[in-house]
Amino acid sequence: MSEKNNNQITEEAVLAALSTVMDPDLHRDLVSLNMIRELEIEGNDVSFTIMLTTPACPMKGRMEQDARNALAQIEGIGEVKIKHDSNVPVHARLAQQLGDSFRNTIAISSGKGGVGKSTISVNLAISLAQQGARVGLLDADILGPNIPMMMGVDRMPPPQNRKLIPAEAFGVKFISMAFLVKPDQPLIWRGPMLHSAITQLLTDVEWGQLDYLVVDLPPGTGDAQLTLAQVLPLSGAVVVTQPMQVAAADALRGMLTFEKLDVPIIGIIENMTGEVFGTGAGETLASQYNTEFLGSVPMDANIRVGGDSGQPVVVAFPDSPAAEALHDIASQVAARVSVLTLGQSSSFIPIEMVG
Repeated sequence: MSEKNNNQITEEAVLAALSTVMDPDLHRDLVSLNMIRELEIEGNDVSFTIMLTTPACPMKGRMEQDARNALAQIEGIGEVKIKHDSNVPVHARLAQQLGDSFRNTIAISSGKGGVGKSTISVNLAISLAQQGARVGLLDADILGPNIPMMMGVDRMPPPQNRKLIPAEAFGVKFISMAFLVKPDQPLIWRGPMLHSAITQLLTDVEWGQLDYLVVDLPPGTGDAQLTLAQVLPLSGAVVVTQPMQVAAADALRGMLTFEKLDVPIIGIIENMTGEVFGTGAGETLASQYNTEFLGSVPMDANIRVGGDSGQPVVVAFPDSPAAEALHDIASQVAARVSVLTLGQSSSFIPIEMVG
């Protein structure tokens, strides 16, 4: 025992061991990515923080266990204490164009209506917030805004300093044209009017600082997609489809639209999987076009109940298969956004503290 205690643990030895631990998504080691912070050594005991690229990191447990296994190879190692923190990387074009309000922007799209795109948007945003991220939700479905009903809020706070103050529920800030027009007023906007409306919802709102702005787009491949890509640099787009081949064909058109607009595809979500609509078209589409399949959400009546009552399924039924699937998909989306954001240059740069 005394011989073991005489083996002084050094910072060099610890960092050398941790340099063998890889971030499974970024495919670089934790040391070169500058993800090891606050390293302290007291005798043979070691403590440090792993600085993740997102609080919703799906590989957090794996990286911690890999780090413990690597340090166990150091002779005489004592107690190892590991904490986690996160510093979401900033999308470069966003920072240049809009400052530090939004670190990343995620468009939720579908090739056609009726696939549950808004439901996915709401539950993904809440899931990211539940995991510790600062999240905003923009209801850019100008022609059929329904996010407020799903979030259980019917009005915004009063404006301050000539800025709109977003509503907030379940840890998510959100804004919608539904707050600004009468419920029975038809919204028939195109071209410049649509461009102006989306721009105002982005720039005339006091969003604060967000890790992720989730944008619920109208279905299809029309003016809203083009406008959004013009006024807001997008970290990427998530495409929602149903399990049938006809729905996947529509989803493909949405994917190709974003590719033409130079917007990366984060991945595909298959919604309403089950006996009624079947399963598999989303995963097949992702495989055929070398795109990430983010997961499938089973058909569940509680999803409809939650949307109608203003209590989304990840809040009202957190242990349901649908909620668990959405929670996991949110983590996959966050991980993919980190990869895309840090891969904007030809090589990864170390993850620095931004704030």
